[in-house]
Amino acid sequence: MRCFDVFNGDADGICALHQLRLAEPLEAELVTGTKRDIDLLRRVEAGAGDRVTVLDVSLERNRAALLALLERGARIRYFDHHAAGEVPSHPGLEAHIDESAGVCTSILVDRHLKGRFRRWAVVAAFGDGMREAATRLAAGLGLDTAQLAALRELGENLNYNAYGDSEADLLVPPAELYRIVSRFADPFGLLEREPLLSRLGKERREDLSRARALAPHRASARADAFILPDAQWARRASGVFANELAAVAPTLAHAVLTPNFRGGYTVSIRAPRGGAFSAAELCRSFGGGGRREAGGIDHLERSRVDALLDSLEAQVSR
Repeated sequence: MRCFDVFNGDADGICALHQLRLAEPLEAELVTGTKRDIDLLRRVEAGAGDRVTVLDVSLERNRAALLALLERGARIRYFDHHAAGEVPSHPGLEAHIDESAGVCTSILVDRHLKGRFRRWAVVAAFGDGMREAATRLAAGLGLDTAQLAALRELGENLNYNAYGDSEADLLVPPAELYRIVSRFADPFGLLEREPLLSRLGKERREDLSRARALAPHRASARADAFILPDAQWARRASGVFANELAAVAPTLAHAVLTPNFRGGYTVSIRAPRGGAFSAAELCRSFGGGGRREAGGIDHLERSRVDALLDSLEAQVSR
């Protein structure tokens, strides 16, 4: 029997897998990539009797590969919070899918494990830009203000490392970052003993400072849009900058566009809090996906930028 752990290379994917492996130690082949590297199941060569664990990657985007693995006899456990479409009914599939607002994959794993390693779920929720959910989750852990701030910093640093066109843009390959995290049962041990996290924090703050200095490409009473320059720092900062914009101005929608290697843009969309607008639906109409609060488009042609921003303004204005 072979085992595969398939996970998004961001804070949520890393912390979700870490919780599971703290509870269920297992040697497995790691399959991961950048935040936008979602079509991961096609890279898994599993067959009859093999075990595949999938965390924080869209079932909708991986449906064909998922069905092929099930047909070959692999047994699959799937945790995710992104738009999934119809979840296949198959005896080889154990699906934990919840698209509700304020839920990330690490929260689903935390539920599954009945809170055994909840501090890691708090880290993941902060990293995924879910500050209210993270704070609620942490309420019963007896953390003081400084400890909660440290977990938030850790989550945001882990998440920051996942953004880029390819692993060449990242400071640390996600599989390597997971292996570093996996050495520590408690996040405070990681913060105290692993100097890499300080480096990630320093780079993240410098990259965000550059992004904050930019003027909006478009600004209105309902939505702001930023176009970042064609630079590695911008590709790294794009997602955490979008999360920061949403936290600072939660009543607005936000779009962050970053030039990519294909000659177009990679896009992050954040929805205003409490409205009917769905970032996932907007992104899906332009070839992307995501969840209601946060969506993304891997590649947007330059000729379609105005159409996207017009559509964003129109949908938020409904």
